[in-house]
Amino acid sequence: MKPNIEKTKFGSIKIEGTAYKEDVIIRLDGKVEKRKKKLSKEIYGTSHMISLAEAEYVYEPGAQHIIIGSGQFDKVRLSEEAADYFKRKNCRVELLSTPEAMQAWNNTENAVIGLFHITC
Repeated sequence: MKPNIEKTKFGSIKIEGTAYKEDVIIRLDGKVEKRKKKLSKEIYGTSHMISLAEAEYVYEPGAQHIIIGSGQFDKVRLSEEAADYFKRKNCRVELLSTPEAMQAWNNTENAVIGLFHITC
């Protein structure tokens, strides 16, 4: 079951009544887990660039679509390697500010994964 995202603001996101104070991934089965941003931070020195290693961790077989909340002020980007990886998997990526990504998430029906950066 795909959980509903109720709201987001700088430093938090509320999903199905639970407030999270860290970046999260919502899996195909609806499970919410903490984002492993160190996979990107180790390579780029920041969690604002998604690395190939993080893309490989986020992707699940069967995903048709990934919605990435790029932060309240739209700072997160995909590395070329990560973008190429998702393309090879035939998985469409939407990179939107987190408030816009929240709306896109709540309105999509397909096999989707969400990654939400909750600060900048």
